[in-house]
Amino acid sequence: MRVAHTVAQVRAAEQPLLAAGVPLMARASTGLAVEVARRMPFVYGGRVVLLVGTGNNGADALWAGAWLAKRGAQVVAVFSAAVPASVETAIDQALEALLRAGGRVGGAGSLEGADVVVDGLVGIGGHGPLRAGAADLVAALSTWPAPLTVAVDVPSGIDADTGAAAGPAVRADLTVTFGSLKPGLLLARDYVGELLLVEVGLDLPAAVAEGLEAADVARLLPASARTSDKYSRGVLGVAAGSAAYTGAAVLSVGSALRAGAGMVRFAGAAAVAAQVRSHWPEAVVTEAIGAEVVDAGRVQAWLVGPGLGTDPVAAETVEAVLAQDVPVLIDADALTVCAQHPSWLRRRHAPTLLTPHDREFARFGLEAGADRLAAARRLACDLGVQVLLKGDATVIVGPDGPARVNATGSAVLATAGSGDVLAGGVAALLAQGLSALDAASAGAWLHGRAGALSARGAATSAGLLMEAWPDAVREARAT
Repeated sequence: MRVAHTVAQVRAAEQPLLAAGVPLMARASTGLAVEVARRMPFVYGGRVVLLVGTGNNGADALWAGAWLAKRGAQVVAVFSAAVPASVETAIDQALEALLRAGGRVGGAGSLEGADVVVDGLVGIGGHGPLRAGAADLVAALSTWPAPLTVAVDVPSGIDADTGAAAGPAVRADLTVTFGSLKPGLLLARDYVGELLLVEVGLDLPAAVAEGLEAADVARLLPASARTSDKYSRGVLGVAAGSAAYTGAAVLSVGSALRAGAGMVRFAGAAAVAAQVRSHWPEAVVTEAIGAEVVDAGRVQAWLVGPGLGTDPVAAETVEAVLAQDVPVLIDADALTVCAQHPSWLRRRHAPTLLTPHDREFARFGLEAGADRLAAARRLACDLGVQVLLKGDATVIVGPDGPARVNATGSAVLATAGSGDVLAGGVAALLAQGLSALDAASAGAWLHGRAGALSARGAATSAGLLMEAWPDAVREARAT
C-alpha cells in the first residue's frame, strides 16, 4: 500500500527533527542524486541542468547537483530569480557547494542538449500559478525537452495536496518525493511520471490517502474454500438495461460473472432479459420491471442503473433496490435518479456505493473541481455513502477514513461500455463480501489493468476489457 500525507502533516513531522539538528536536506538531496544517477546512461560527462527556485526545493536540487558534479557530471544551475548575493540561506550554501564541485550557473539556453533536467523551481508549499521567472523556464523546457526530467518533491506548478495545475506546470518523467507521498502526487499522474519515495525518517500520523498495489489487491480478493458453492461465493442482483440500452445489462452481468460472483440474478424488461439470457446462460434471468425486480430472489448485493433509463418505472426500480438491506452499487442512470431523490440514500443503513463520472457527480449539486478528494468527501458525508469518482486517477472516499486513489487507469478505458464493466466487476466484489471501499478500490485497480492487458498497446473495447478481467486477477495474484 502506498500512503500519502498532506503538506501540513509532513511539515509538522519535520519540525522536531529539524529542531534536533537532523540533516533532512542532506538525506533528501543525496537520495535525489542517487536516483538521478541511477537513470543516467553514464554520469561522468553527462549534462545535467538544474532549474532552481529560491526555496528549499531549489537547495535540494543544488546539493544533488553538487553530488553529481563530484562524480564528473557537467552540471549547470539555471535560476528562476536573481542569484542571492549573501551566504546565509540554504540556497547560497548549496550553490557554493555546487560551484566548488565544478558546476556553474547558466541561462535558459543551457537546457538545449541536456541529458537530464532537475526541476527544483517550486516545492510542496507552492500554490496557484507559477511566477513569471519559473513559468518562463517551464516554457523553455517544453522547447528543449530532455530525455529525462526529474521533479524534486513535486512537479513545479502542481499543488501537492490536490494535484491541481493552476497554469503551466512541469511534466516530469520521474518525481522523487521526500518523507511521504503527497495526495496530489497520486492524482496528477500526467505530470508526476514515475513516483519514487526517499525516506528521511519522519514519524507521521495516519495517512489521508492510499494507493493499492498488486499485492494489496491480491490480499483483498476472495479465495474460494473447498466447501464453497455458488451461494457462498456471492449472489449479485443486477437491475439494468432498457429497450434503448440492452448492451449495458449484457456487459454489467458478464463483468460480474468474470469477476467471480457465484451467481448473478438479473431482473429487467423482457427485451433486455432476452439479450442477457442469450449472452449469459449461466445467469438467472427474471423478466420484471419497477418494484418487482427485487422479487428475483435473495442476493448479497445489488447493482442498479446501467442503461436503466430515468423514467418513472426506472425510478421505481431504483427506490425498490435501495429499500433492500444489502450493499448496493448505484451507477449511470440510477445516479441521475438518486440526485433527484437524495433522501433515498440518506435513509439507508447498508453500504451504498456511488460510481459517478464528473458530469454525473455534478447532478448532485457539486463540482469535482480542482480538489477531487475534498469534493468526493463532501458528497460522501452529505449522503452517508461511499463515492467512486471516475477519472484518470479514480478517487474512492467515504465519510471518514483515508481516501483511495487508483493508479492503473489509462486512456484506453475511454470507450463505450467501460463503465458498465467497472460497475459489474465492483458489484461482484461487494457480493463476495468486500467492504464498499475495498471493492471499489480493488475493482478500479483490476479494471485499469484489464484495460491495459486487453489493449496491448493499441485500443480496446468493453467486451475485450471484460474478457481480460480474469487476466488482471491472475496478474495481481502472481505478485
